[in-house]
Amino acid sequence: MVEGGDSENMQHHMLLLKLIASRIGCKPEEICDFELQLCDTQPSVIAGVAKEFIFSGRLDNLCMSFCALKALVDATASEESLQDETGVRMIALFDHEEVGSDSAQGAGSPVMFDALERVTSSLSGSDSKVPLEKAIQRSFLVSADMAHCLHPNYMDKHEQNHQPQMHKGLVIKFNANQRYATNAVTSFIFREIGKKNKLPTQEFVVRNDMPCGSTVGPILASGVGIRTVDVGAPQLSMHSIREMCGVDDVVYSHLHFKAFFEDYAEFDKQIKVDY
Repeated sequence: MVEGGDSENMQHHMLLLKLIASRIGCKPEEICDFELQLCDTQPSVIAGVAKEFIFSGRLDNLCMSFCALKALVDATASEESLQDETGVRMIALFDHEEVGSDSAQGAGSPVMFDALERVTSSLSGSDSKVPLEKAIQRSFLVSADMAHCLHPNYMDKHEQNHQPQMHKGLVIKFNANQRYATNAVTSFIFREIGKKNKLPTQEFVVRNDMPCGSTVGPILASGVGIRTVDVGAPQLSMHSIREMCGVDDVVYSHLHFKAFFEDYAEFDKQIKVDY
């Protein structure tokens, strides 16, 4: 707000200015400009005949963020849970993924690399880059972003053998053009951890005549050099003001992420890759 603003020069409608002014306690002519976003104010609900669906705004990507955070909390709930841990369990939540991630707090910024560098330096007690380089090579990133579920009215949009469905677990995403960072090794590790814990997974490849979205996975994989798998819970109406996913998949996602935190370090020791 600026005192003495000239309302005649405003580019916004006076009714809108009056509404905003009444909410923030000023005069309409004192408003120079603003950034305004419309949000769904309805609370999230669980619905469906069997209460099997979640209807909510911003499931993409608050759903995966919630599951990752809860998994980290549950996987570190006691001192015993970290007794045999040889690595560092962490999650990273970024802004601006939907608009390219190129911001000071987006995945395209140095924040991820800087965090790894500080953690490694603190634990190793050394300013050398060698511990960081070794840590990156031993690390594994699960890029978790919601996935497009098979739509009953547009089934032809999916390949016949790649049709993610609700209530059937996390979707592992592949793309030869590196829109997703998954490869044979990272998908195997993530899938086998799920199999060990009796958790289902699905696989998805976009039709080759259709464009493919992306995630922070390729940005972090290329910027940091860390092994990455792209996964996500299946949902409908992605990017709509009201989105929809399955209750079971939230449970599967939380349990799979928790199992990853608990089992990855030991499982990775057993992997032999012949390149």
